[in-house]
Amino acid sequence: MSKAIITVVGRDTVGIIARVCAYLAEKRVNILDISQTIVQGYFNMMMIVDVDAAEKPFEEMVGELKTLGEEIGVRIHCQREEIFTAMHRI
Repeated sequence: MSKAIITVVGRDTVGIIARVCAYLAEKRVNILDISQTIVQGYFNMMMIVDVDAAEKPFEEMVGELKTLGEEIGVRIHCQREEIFTAMHRI
């Protein structure tokens, strides 16, 4: 299974989760785990997704998620699980 980590951060507004999840569903990306919090009006979400069945190349999805984030007023970052894990090792 090929996993990726998606983080979404920004001011809380209606529809952030819906828009991100709708994009992922359209591209056949399965959400394996999701966590979200809102702290003093700031939205923070982390998702672990399975990109094996994705309809687009990974790099293209990364760019489209970034663009989606700009459209809805948040920052969306997506990276492969192995890169995320390597960057966060102590």
